[in-house]
Amino acid sequence: MTLTDILAELVAIPSLPGTPNDAITDAICTHLDRPGVTLHRLPTPEGRWNILASIGPADVPGLMLSGHSDVVPAHGQQWSSDPFRLTAQGDRLVGRGTSDMKGFLAVMLDLLPDLLAADLHRPVHFAISCDEEIGCQGVPHLIARLPDLIAPPLACIVGEPSDMSPVLAHKGKQTVEVTFAGTPGHSSDPARGMNAIYPAARFALQVEEMARALRLTGPFDAAFDPPCSTLQAGVITGGTAVNIIPDMAKVLIEARGIPDHPPETVIAGLVAGLPEGATHRVLAAYPALRAASDPSLAHRLSARSGRPTVLAVSYGTEAGVFAAAGIPSVICGPGKIERSHRADEFIRADELALCRKVLLEEIRTTCACALST
Repeated sequence: MTLTDILAELVAIPSLPGTPNDAITDAICTHLDRPGVTLHRLPTPEGRWNILASIGPADVPGLMLSGHSDVVPAHGQQWSSDPFRLTAQGDRLVGRGTSDMKGFLAVMLDLLPDLLAADLHRPVHFAISCDEEIGCQGVPHLIARLPDLIAPPLACIVGEPSDMSPVLAHKGKQTVEVTFAGTPGHSSDPARGMNAIYPAARFALQVEEMARALRLTGPFDAAFDPPCSTLQAGVITGGTAVNIIPDMAKVLIEARGIPDHPPETVIAGLVAGLPEGATHRVLAAYPALRAASDPSLAHRLSARSGRPTVLAVSYGTEAGVFAAAGIPSVICGPGKIERSHRADEFIRADELALCRKVLLEEIRTTCACALST
């Protein structure tokens, strides 16, 4: 089976976050379940699966390759072909998840025969998580199991689409749902009830005001674009009919924070001033990724890929979660983030081939083995 065949198999499974992921887990484990691989299917409290596979001696520190198996929905997008069927369009391989990030997963699985044939003195670990696309909700459960299964990894390469440029840092994120309670009644006499939409609307304007203040006064980190933490109200809902006084309204807000200004700090000031009866809850969160103190892995990846090192990005990944757990992490994967979550998402065969080459060379260096090329 070729690398493209593997990618086609993975793309054909609509592994949406927050839904049962047995099909994609079964498909991946079919490739991994062979002699020489220590394979763990790790359940999450939500009833889904993470995967950890190790090749080589798991009791010594090694290199971790990390990817997520879920993809965002394609519903409502105008695709030129079936999003869940890999389609060649010129030099493009089109399909949901090709760049984000089943292309990287396909490269990992395609490398397996090389790894099994090698004399690995340090292990290579495949960490494959679920529910990344809804706030990195699956990977903390995987990380919690690592101390019982393997020695602490030397480093982790998270294969999010970066055009094979190593990325050193990213912002953290927190998504919060704020609920406003009102008193229902007939709209013919609005004064006899309490309209929950009004405090929700005032809150949304407070979000706008704080977002403006962040842009003007910071704090700032010039490595990022934009160079400050950001805040926005993304969804507002309330009411059931125009002739009923709304008894509930909700606002979803999102903060993305530079490493020295975490998103929970951004949001804390807002929720501290909520009116009586309003409540809030965190829906998703992940920490920022700070640049590792030792940049040698990023420098090696850059030299091998011929792509420049990127200091920081404003999107988030599981790299921040791994780093917070004490595993030095860098983002480096095939494809481009600009293609992700859009119609006609694609990757090119030469991008997959470059990723395979770079990973193989890094494994040869880090794991002190001679691999065939």
